[in-house]
Amino acid sequence: MKNVEKYSRGYFMPPVQSLKWTEKEYITKAPIWCSVDLRDGNQALIIPMSLEEKLEYFQMLVDLGFKEIEVGFPAASETEYAFLRKLIEEDLIPDDVTIQVLTQAREHIIKRTFESLVGAKKAVVHVYNSTSVAQRDQVFRKSKEEIIAIAVKGAELLKKYAAETPGNFQFQYSPESFTGTEIEFSLEICNRVIDIWNPTADDKIIINLPATVSMSMPHVYASQIEYMSDHLKARDNVILSVHPHNDRGTGVADTELALLAGADRVEGTLFGNGERTGNVDIVTLALNMYSHGVDPKLNFEKLPAIIKKYERLTRMTVHERQPYAGELVFTAFSGSHQDAIAKGMKWRENEVRDFWTVPYLPIDPHDIGRQYEGDIIRINSQSGKGGVAYILQQTYGIDLPQEMREGFGYHVKDVSDQSHKELSPEEIYDLFMQEYVNISTPVEYVSFKYTENGEYNAAVTIKVDGEEITCRGKGNGRFDAISNALKEHLQLEYTDLTYNEHALTIGSSSQAISYVGIRAKDGQVYWGSGIDTDIMVSSIKGLFSVINKVLTK
Repeated sequence: MKNVEKYSRGYFMPPVQSLKWTEKEYITKAPIWCSVDLRDGNQALIIPMSLEEKLEYFQMLVDLGFKEIEVGFPAASETEYAFLRKLIEEDLIPDDVTIQVLTQAREHIIKRTFESLVGAKKAVVHVYNSTSVAQRDQVFRKSKEEIIAIAVKGAELLKKYAAETPGNFQFQYSPESFTGTEIEFSLEICNRVIDIWNPTADDKIIINLPATVSMSMPHVYASQIEYMSDHLKARDNVILSVHPHNDRGTGVADTELALLAGADRVEGTLFGNGERTGNVDIVTLALNMYSHGVDPKLNFEKLPAIIKKYERLTRMTVHERQPYAGELVFTAFSGSHQDAIAKGMKWRENEVRDFWTVPYLPIDPHDIGRQYEGDIIRINSQSGKGGVAYILQQTYGIDLPQEMREGFGYHVKDVSDQSHKELSPEEIYDLFMQEYVNISTPVEYVSFKYTENGEYNAAVTIKVDGEEITCRGKGNGRFDAISNALKEHLQLEYTDLTYNEHALTIGSSSQAISYVGIRAKDGQVYWGSGIDTDIMVSSIKGLFSVINKVLTK
């Protein structure tokens, strides 16, 4: 590509190597989660949520288990201010939930923010100022000392107004654009703020290190976090928070490695909504932990319903390939994938295992409210016999014999290919019924009788061209005798007669389904199927179905 020379790596590595995080295998416990959907996410919407919509969204976050929720920038607009006042005055905030508000390090904004918080049971007041080289040089045109002065003044003002305002407040500071700030300067400015707030074990503060713009590979961000964690003052009394954005598509990786590197807390949004490419997706983070057997302390057991509400309130859509949440992320169209999943699911029915190990499915879709039927395996022209058989078995209880699956699988693939579309379970069922079940032309089954005297003698009444005819045959069983009667009357030659059957439904009017296969004179194998409330009649109808297929080939 042209102009590559205009780009440089605008981030800063720590002055000493920080790689202890590489020795850890996985995240062993959930962080403190803080949803910023109602502030960072909401400000990025084409149409921001109304007060009523924000109230509904807030309740959804509470129901999911969030204990910290950033509810807005109350000094920014009357809607934001009114929303916060309604939460406090109408006692809509559960006792175990802490709200968070954002403010710039400017006195009139801080003053207005504390006015909005009067009477709050507990609130985090989050003050920030931008610290990066680009922001200092291009936006504020201020020196490092002047940038520090802004942060110091903001920290002092938070102490001042908190002391004057009824409520219970915790302080948070962010060096905005941390990833573009010299790491030593980030440490210096954060430590200056810590000195002012003087945190204790009973009154901890939050230092938030945002990837306001993602600028590096994830391991660099992790090294930056580890360096800060190792060198912040009063570290035991500081909650180290991260707020990653997704500009490089690495928001989840940035966050996971940051947690390994010492972060205690994560700010993010559901499904990654936010400015530009969005914030880190808390759903993905939480379910990644879940897939490793770690309780994320958030409840996504009804994920489809959460998605539906999220899309209605935000007017955003969850992409079909969004991890865990997307409509297609557990779906297999490929024949080999479908076959492996179907066999894996069948294996689990007969094996007792402590851990989930089904091929291609990192977690059990049922655990997040997804259905197997028509959701995990879907059928198009790329699908195989295993997937088609799985759909029929899971949705309709039709358990095709292995030998029958290939022919029907190819038939379904051909129909999908010619129609250029995915086939629904209903369409697959209809194809099976049309192609195999109770075929009654040109020879229709009417009735049968048999007698047993050392061998079976069968009398089978059939209808051909509207005329009823009775044909007779002998065999070593009822079905064999009926088969021989049809062979002789219709002058058919076939071998390797095979059939099996099973109950299709349960109850007094239950139906049985039979599958009948024969090898015709030309060597080709044909299959038919019969359904009836009488198991014997279902087998006879299956035989008629396959014979009619031979007669009309």
